[in-house]
Amino acid sequence: MASLAALNSNLFNGGCLWKYQDELKVSKAGKLRIRVTSMASSSPAQSLQFADGKANKLDKLRVGVLGASGYTGSEIIRLLRNHPYFQITLMTADRKAGQSIESVFPHLVTQDLPNLVAVKDADFSAVDAVFCCLPHGTTQEIIKSLPTNLKVVDLSADFRLQDIAEYEEWYGQPHKATALQKEAVYGLTEISRREIQSARLVANPGCYPTSVQLPLIPLIKSNFIEVRNIIIDSKSGVSGAGRGAKEANLYTEIAEGIHSYGITRHRHVPEIEQGLSEAANSKVTVSFTPHLMPMSRGMQSTIYVEMAPGMTTQDLKDHLGNYYEHEEFVVLLKNKEVPHTRHVRGSNYCLMNVFPDRIPGRAIIISVIDNLVKGASGQALQNLNLMMGIPENLGLGCLPLFP
Repeated sequence: MASLAALNSNLFNGGCLWKYQDELKVSKAGKLRIRVTSMASSSPAQSLQFADGKANKLDKLRVGVLGASGYTGSEIIRLLRNHPYFQITLMTADRKAGQSIESVFPHLVTQDLPNLVAVKDADFSAVDAVFCCLPHGTTQEIIKSLPTNLKVVDLSADFRLQDIAEYEEWYGQPHKATALQKEAVYGLTEISRREIQSARLVANPGCYPTSVQLPLIPLIKSNFIEVRNIIIDSKSGVSGAGRGAKEANLYTEIAEGIHSYGITRHRHVPEIEQGLSEAANSKVTVSFTPHLMPMSRGMQSTIYVEMAPGMTTQDLKDHLGNYYEHEEFVVLLKNKEVPHTRHVRGSNYCLMNVFPDRIPGRAIIISVIDNLVKGASGQALQNLNLMMGIPENLGLGCLPLFP
């Protein structure tokens, strides 16, 4: 098998195309060939990505997906199909153990993947890294028992909150891996890139916190907005509630209406406030209300903020534009363009824009993501790429699916 550094061509596949600097060529068979000499850098971290010669030493990096029968697990599988360096060698799903992945997700019938096994039967010597897509509460002890040489990206909430007491308050049970909690790095990629690169365990952010923190953290850090009276109105596709059979998620309960839930007590509140408080160097309390929408995926956060004295909405736009100028996956829209969830569906993009409020001194920020990609599995892959020392955009080049 050729080494990673020796790989010099890839087949255009499934509508996904990474950014390369060299020319595109069409073969006699009519297939598009990409001759790769170097990768176009679209983020300030790209020049650091092949540090320490990691890519030169490895062939395929072996990846395990724990909890592969859920929505975030299936998204990891879909994204890794277009990754040149990662290969899935282990998938777990306790209740589906012994089954093939196509029996759980028929849309994956074309993929040659290992059968699902129970976590207790998993051979972790066959993997280099793990995506943990298990429910909160069950993840801590499993990750604690994993070999310490593995790189781990945890998509549950178990390692997101730095304060163990706060975790117990909001999740209703004591934390069972407090030493690991101190080691975990919160993985909001564009904000904490350097810390993620050297991490062994990354706590992948929640979907709502991702859509909220990406626009607010740069503005709070640079004192462009006040930290009081921040109001966040967020709406999510039903996939954000998971794949479990729940009465509240039945079609007749969700369709043809808007379902508000977790009012004042949603578990993403402390995660949002933790990130904003760190940016402000003071305690930040927000008003946050989430809603389920009758759509399968997508997320929009509409955020109402009070601008700092002397600031205008154009100042906020200019600052966000400069902050994310070299980022591939965070895009500030031009002029009065309104972000829409349908324009990020299936992609790792976050689109945002800033608008003047009718109330003087206030602004409205709209941020949209795909809750399963940038809000979960896509950001998780972006983080593992960084942890493994390879370009963070690999496997994430799929354009949004529209219509």
